[in-house]
Amino acid sequence: MKYIQSEQAPRPVGPYSHAIQVGNFLFLSGQIGIDPSTGDLVPGDIKDQTRRALANIKAVLEEAGYSISSVVKTTVFLTTMENFTAMNEVYADFFGSHKPTRSCVAVAQLPKNALVEIEAVAFRD
Repeated sequence: MKYIQSEQAPRPVGPYSHAIQVGNFLFLSGQIGIDPSTGDLVPGDIKDQTRRALANIKAVLEEAGYSISSVVKTTVFLTTMENFTAMNEVYADFFGSHKPTRSCVAVAQLPKNALVEIEAVAFRD
């Protein structure tokens, strides 16, 4: 087991790692739209926060030597399903033709009052 921390992603807001590698699998903690340079949520709407959350995931993947195409599963947490379509547009652009499995659920609240949180599992041969 190997712990992964990336300087290109925001510091965790609690007692957890950015990711843990177990064998060929990488389990990433959820990322919200925090700008790593400020520690604050990015200004803007669900699209802006989704872009930043996915950029944070990409930074953690790259720190561990994985890529976007290594992602096999994501879970998306939204504070309202009214943001589903807008989040989905950004998500689709980010992953392009790669389509990892995914769950999406609505939750009552997220850390720092974020609108979206995304976690991922990646695998490489």
